[in-house]
Amino acid sequence: MNIKEAKNQIKQSVSIYLAKDEYNNYRIPIEKQRPVFLIGPPGIGKTAIMEQIAKELDIAIVSYSMTHHTRQSALGLPFIVKKNYQGEEYDVSEYTMSEIISSVYESMEKSGKKEGILFLDEINCVSETLAPSMLQFLQYKTFGNHRVPQGWVIATAGNPPEYNRSVHEFDVVTMDRLKVMETEADFDVWKIYAEQKGLHNSIMSYLDIKKDDFYHIENTVDGKVYVTARGWEDLSEAVYLYEEKGFKVDESLIGQYIRDKRVAGEFATYYELYEKYKEDYGIRNILENGASDENVERAKAAAFDERTTVTGLLIEALRPAIRANVETRAALTGLFEKLKSIGPDESDASGRLSEMIAEEEKERLKEEAANGLSVEKRRESQYRIEFLEDNAQNIRLNATGEKSGFEILKESFNGRINDTKTKSQEVGKQLERAFEFVEKAFGDDNEMLLLVTELTVNKAAARFITDNGCDKYYQYNQKLMLNERSKNLREEIEEFKKMQSESLKADNI
Repeated sequence: MNIKEAKNQIKQSVSIYLAKDEYNNYRIPIEKQRPVFLIGPPGIGKTAIMEQIAKELDIAIVSYSMTHHTRQSALGLPFIVKKNYQGEEYDVSEYTMSEIISSVYESMEKSGKKEGILFLDEINCVSETLAPSMLQFLQYKTFGNHRVPQGWVIATAGNPPEYNRSVHEFDVVTMDRLKVMETEADFDVWKIYAEQKGLHNSIMSYLDIKKDDFYHIENTVDGKVYVTARGWEDLSEAVYLYEEKGFKVDESLIGQYIRDKRVAGEFATYYELYEKYKEDYGIRNILENGASDENVERAKAAAFDERTTVTGLLIEALRPAIRANVETRAALTGLFEKLKSIGPDESDASGRLSEMIAEEEKERLKEEAANGLSVEKRRESQYRIEFLEDNAQNIRLNATGEKSGFEILKESFNGRINDTKTKSQEVGKQLERAFEFVEKAFGDDNEMLLLVTELTVNKAAARFITDNGCDKYYQYNQKLMLNERSKNLREEIEEFKKMQSESLKADNI
């Protein structure tokens, strides 16, 4: 199965394990809750989907890599206690609480969430001394003398032995206590995730052209070469920052993440071409002032690779402003919910804002302790805290009989709202200009489909269009959807005719 199918299966497993009866008892007793064992090649997103599931189910998650654990850290350290049995005193060995189990309790204390996922990665790479204890853990959910708290589902992951020499293959007795799910790399599934994450468009457009370069691991005469989904994602972060700092993105950098000389070299060549198109077409100028006739005519005559790359460059140039605008609107919406409790008669507006800062920080820490905050949610929280801090200080310094703390706060908030509306209008115009260029150069061909699809699957872009509208998007979205439905219908009719023809041939035999 692909990673998307695996995520759905795991999410369903967690949901049934957390199902309760009318007396609040878990429907499946903890000892019957088979831990999930997700097995697949490295770098395809096994850890990422566990975090996504925890967020979507609003439960906590604690993650550990078992390769880092010894018997002592996993099971706890032994100590001697005295116990009395039938009138005689004995020295008895007990164990301190496992580091892993204690982390679960700490998460519960900090986050306030009593249910969660305990995710143990590389579980089939545990040390020789720890391996015998894993069967007991997988069946009875205990490390040493301490059990995983009720309401915590165990999920595990590992690589097949061909990818990791440290793997110990589980015997049938162990495997029979797991829900085994085998997964593999799938570019089309990963692409949806990558587009939502906003991976650098040079990577996305390159892989669209060369899907076979997305993922492979092999042994060659020169040693092991590998290209993974994780490698592409990490390279994307590096490319963004290299560009921001003005550093050169070259094969030396790319080869640090893409450990295949051929693929690294071909992507480096493509990236140079990608940057050349960006400069030749003046992508930023197209968005701010509209396309020149010269650019439109060049695009019309361009080959397929150049056409899709230029369309991708437009999308990439739009993303930062769209994302920032959507984040700011979300942060301001959250701020309004907090600030509306402060009225004109508030005597200590600065003090109230300080209380809100403490509440915001506390809530953020709780979410981070439970299952981590997304980058967007963290930035929204930081925006609110910055606004509250600035205004608390401003009110302390400038509130007078002529201008109250409430008036200062209202003026500041309204200023942010107006600035955001102005930026929304600017981004909206850039979006319209992108559509105008693609429309003039390519009509409603594949490039328009690419533009509409990318804006649809990107969460920030979809949110922006929902909030602000975009006539060209709605026009082409509807038109292309109708074309797609018509195409699918024609394909179904042709398939039916083919089946009917084959059936007639069979009847005549």
